[in-house]
Amino acid sequence: MVLFSLERLSSLPTDLAWQRLTDWHRHADVVPLTRVTVRTPPPTAEGTVFVARSGVGPLAFDDPMEVVVWQPPESGGAGRCRLVKHGSLVKGWAEIEVRPYGDVVGAGPDSASMPVASRVLWREELRVHRLPGFCDRPLGWVSRRMFGRAMDGLLEETPSGR
Repeated sequence: MVLFSLERLSSLPTDLAWQRLTDWHRHADVVPLTRVTVRTPPPTAEGTVFVARSGVGPLAFDDPMEVVVWQPPESGGAGRCRLVKHGSLVKGWAEIEVRPYGDVVGAGPDSASMPVASRVLWREELRVHRLPGFCDRPLGWVSRRMFGRAMDGLLEETPSGR
């Protein structure tokens, strides 16, 4: 079993960071050799099921996930999403949390306050079926690197980052 936590600070507002991190199809744009299929109708909510298919040919596998906690950010507050992995190869869970962070624009009696940045936490527990314990350390390193790059890509501010 591998347990890891990643943190990123983004200049994106909390609601936009949340939208990008929970747009399941966008994950396929930033994770190589991955395709995402959402099996339930929109919008995302508790009970939403999607599958990330990763790999090539006979080395590909499905990673089905279900949203079990769905708390989008409201009124500039924090948002939290928890996924449970139901695959035959990969089990575990993931949590995505987005919070306001940083300076506030327009703070004053006559103007609206608006967070200009967000803090993103991504926590994940992975268990790979039949993978011996001595592989946990390399799996943790690869997972942190892969999910860190995914977070960076999803939070990117360039036009290609949508």
